[in-house]
Amino acid sequence: MSELLLIILAYLIGSISNAVWISKRFFHIDIREYGSGNAGATNTFRVLGPRAGTVVMILDMLKGVLAVELAHIMPYYNQPEHAAQLMNFQLALGLAAVVGHIFPIWAEFRGGKGVATLFGMVLAIQPIVALCCVGVFVGVLFLTRYVSLSSILAAIAFPLLILFIFKAHAFIYQLFAIAIALLVIFTHQKNIQRLLHGRENRVSLFKKRKSSSDSGSDGHV
Repeated sequence: MSELLLIILAYLIGSISNAVWISKRFFHIDIREYGSGNAGATNTFRVLGPRAGTVVMILDMLKGVLAVELAHIMPYYNQPEHAAQLMNFQLALGLAAVVGHIFPIWAEFRGGKGVATLFGMVLAIQPIVALCCVGVFVGVLFLTRYVSLSSILAAIAFPLLILFIFKAHAFIYQLFAIAIALLVIFTHQKNIQRLLHGRENRVSLFKKRKSSSDSGSDGHV
């Protein structure tokens, strides 16, 4: 199977909109019509409750993991001497899945912001870095209860960890880390504006399911 076909498959995997599927199948609503209108885990938390939100978050992360693991289908990338090429191809597969999450062909190209899928991708490629980013995310979330701020700061921590703590030498990986931080900041512009004006909603992972008529905004995972 060629690299191009695997990249297309990774995009199709990323296009599986778990938030939309779960909201329609089990709650008989389209999650994109409630809350922030985002097909991501955070909006699912707010509208459908922590159980559904957790399931969506885990499934979205698994999309990133599965997309990256597609690289091992091709024997060429399983050889130790091709480790650098393996990482480059895994990055391409993971990014294809993230694009699929943001613009899902199975859900009218109206998806989420890709942070959970992105995290799954990094977890599969470099788990220690991913766990450090999780630490930043959880710490900020615990202190502020802003998912958007937690996502942004965890994304900023990613290139800092790659460049200054773990000191990855692969230029493409350094460039990828910086690009991801900029992408997350760009996709959270509205959230940043709400944070600056004190209008961003806080979340609680321990609340029961809220009414689906809640029209609040949130950060997006």
